[in-house]
Amino acid sequence: IQKGNTMTLLKYIVGGVVLLGAFGYWFVSQPQMDPLMTETRKKKIEASPHYVNGEFVPMHPHEAVKPTMDFWKEFLFPTPGKTIPKDKMVVKKTDLKSLPADKDVVVWMGHSSFYMQLHGKKILIDPIAATYASPVPLIDKAMDGSNVYGPGDIPDDIDVMVLSHDHWDHLDYGFVRTIEPKVHHVVTGLGNGGYYEKWGYPVEKIHEEDWWTPVKIDDTLTVWVLPTRHFSGRLLHKNQTLYASFAFETPDKKVYYTGDGGYDDRFQEIGNKFGGFDLALIEDGQYNTAWPTVHMMPEESAKAGEELHAKAVIPCHNGKYPLSDHTWKEPYERITEAAKGASYQLLTPRIGETVEIGGDNSGLREWWKEME
Repeated sequence: IQKGNTMTLLKYIVGGVVLLGAFGYWFVSQPQMDPLMTETRKKKIEASPHYVNGEFVPMHPHEAVKPTMDFWKEFLFPTPGKTIPKDKMVVKKTDLKSLPADKDVVVWMGHSSFYMQLHGKKILIDPIAATYASPVPLIDKAMDGSNVYGPGDIPDDIDVMVLSHDHWDHLDYGFVRTIEPKVHHVVTGLGNGGYYEKWGYPVEKIHEEDWWTPVKIDDTLTVWVLPTRHFSGRLLHKNQTLYASFAFETPDKKVYYTGDGGYDDRFQEIGNKFGGFDLALIEDGQYNTAWPTVHMMPEESAKAGEELHAKAVIPCHNGKYPLSDHTWKEPYERITEAAKGASYQLLTPRIGETVEIGGDNSGLREWWKEME
């Protein structure tokens, strides 16, 4: 009898292991997990001076990341009124399709997603509408009311879409696949084009480049792929794609987007090279003293605006996905204080609110004070 029970138990264990293995294989084999790595793409990556010992490395090394128990508690079980709001997010949804084509405007879509018009060009930055910014459902849920824009809200004829890096809170598989017919060009760092090619984008639409590389969309728009201090990887393979920031140049306007990344001297170099910017979209959120070189503290974000010689700054990487254990309001509170007396205008639109680039935006308010 004991032998029979043991054999039955072994069968259950073996069956469980096989099922778990099959699920794991299915999970990591999903199309959103890893980019298509062709020989041409791999050779271009390996030729980069920033690809060292089998991975991309920032210009300044990272300090060790040491998450605390408080972080894990809030990341897995965010507290209303602390890391997520008790109230529904305050928004003002603009109909992107009805914006006058000749207006230079930007609309914050939440987190680090933006819709922008420059010199008649339509631009998307890191668009995401995922309910969960995670490969695992039920983890890192979007704040209540923050998921305002989806693929159907995006205008036709997007001239260029940029991707800063492949983390789940920046690269949305469903969104990106759905809008492919609307997008004329994709600009991103080395290796990331493998996602778009794998997901059905024609290779002629994809421009994946190293840092300090200009991509000329036409005579009126150039998108520069520029450095940042971050890391990459969707699940198993780390730093095989290049994280980046971007400058957008037209005959009469210049805009910079930091992407994600810790503070270093790149902002001075970029600000000096481009002679300043009409607007800088600067990361401000999901920071932590446990990873001080992966994301900027708000005071560093405020300083970056000065070093970029920006005329105006919009903080981002906040207001949607809770990825750290600071309060959800803190990024706004700290950067507002740090930017007092700055040479630039700090702009804090609600999700969906239109900002005129170089225009009068005095009607913007400190909307987070209206929420708990």
